[in-house]
Amino acid sequence: MRHWSEDAAVRYEACNQAAIRWLVDRPSQNGFLNTKVNSLTGVDYDTSSGLRGPQFTYGWIQGRGLEALVTFAEFYHELDPALSQRISERAEQLFQRLRELYLRDGHSYFLYDEELKPVIPSDDGVTSQTTSHPIFTYSDAFIAKGLVAAACRFDFENAGPFLDYLHDVIAAIEDGRFQMEEKRALSLENAKAEPDDFGPRMILLGAAGLLHRCNHSDETGFADQFIDDVLARYFDASSGLLLNIPKQDACNVGHGIEFCGFAFEHLEQNPNDSRIELLGEILRSSLETGLQGPGIALSLSSKTGQANSRYYPWWQMPEAIRATAIGYKLLGDQSLINLWQKADAAFFGNYWQSERGFAYQTRTKEGPIDYVPATPDLDPGYHTGLSLLAAIRAIQD
Repeated sequence: MRHWSEDAAVRYEACNQAAIRWLVDRPSQNGFLNTKVNSLTGVDYDTSSGLRGPQFTYGWIQGRGLEALVTFAEFYHELDPALSQRISERAEQLFQRLRELYLRDGHSYFLYDEELKPVIPSDDGVTSQTTSHPIFTYSDAFIAKGLVAAACRFDFENAGPFLDYLHDVIAAIEDGRFQMEEKRALSLENAKAEPDDFGPRMILLGAAGLLHRCNHSDETGFADQFIDDVLARYFDASSGLLLNIPKQDACNVGHGIEFCGFAFEHLEQNPNDSRIELLGEILRSSLETGLQGPGIALSLSSKTGQANSRYYPWWQMPEAIRATAIGYKLLGDQSLINLWQKADAAFFGNYWQSERGFAYQTRTKEGPIDYVPATPDLDPGYHTGLSLLAAIRAIQD
């Protein structure tokens, strides 16, 4: 009998191909990806759209997009050589732009103006961002990952400086020089004043799977340390969830699910690892508690399980698909199939717009809403694409 997951893999491939074709068909924005589209109307933003407009470039999106493009260029290399070539051309162009910015500044930034100067939002529009070299951010993390992925495909022998950049970001997390909030001035004072959230470790854990795929498994020593640290300090045994901050109530279930997926990707190299069982328990608790309404709320209470936010972003659904697919492969637990099916149904029923090739960014219980969860630019094949691709690989293994 044909297994449900085999049909899911076909659906994921169709979704990914639509998303990637949409991405590479979009006109280039001076070498950068252009996903500046309203997810409700499908209409492009223009220069009257403020921070959503084409005069601004979001480092997060470009770094994520580079990692996605490189990964899909490799995936389609034999399946669809013509598409792979188109993706590679866009990836090489973006690689050059991001490499230039990194070499110019020694860092990467959340927001750039029309002259590609780092800026932050202000009451009057934007103001210059501080370029404090000891401080690293999520933008450094996403762009370092993208540069490593691109260098490994296009310039493998010279990937060293970008691997060093990635490890610099990791070191900053460990010694208190990582700042999560990038819409304020970067400084050691601001970084140290931030809460002890596990988000940075979660995002960088995603680099481990990338490094394994790039034949750099010897660079992944940090991943085991990050997994151990998060499980030791953030796991709440009473709820079965990962808390945002140790001993506090708030829980970003989506980040917990994403952490499980990234941890599974790393631990696939050692499927007998004793931590896989606990990760499976966290994933089950996260989905059993979090799946409510149209998807998973942006935040909920670990004590009551009730949503603290009316917003339900799209990205948690493909991350849940990734985590449950790999988790089922490693654990063989039927309950993960059931939760996987619920996440799948929520994503394709409530978020994905097949006729457009992208998802609604955010919903409430009433329907899609114009709310920006992180950046106004639409997903460049990162959450939707890479998560579903990981699920495809888990199904096919």
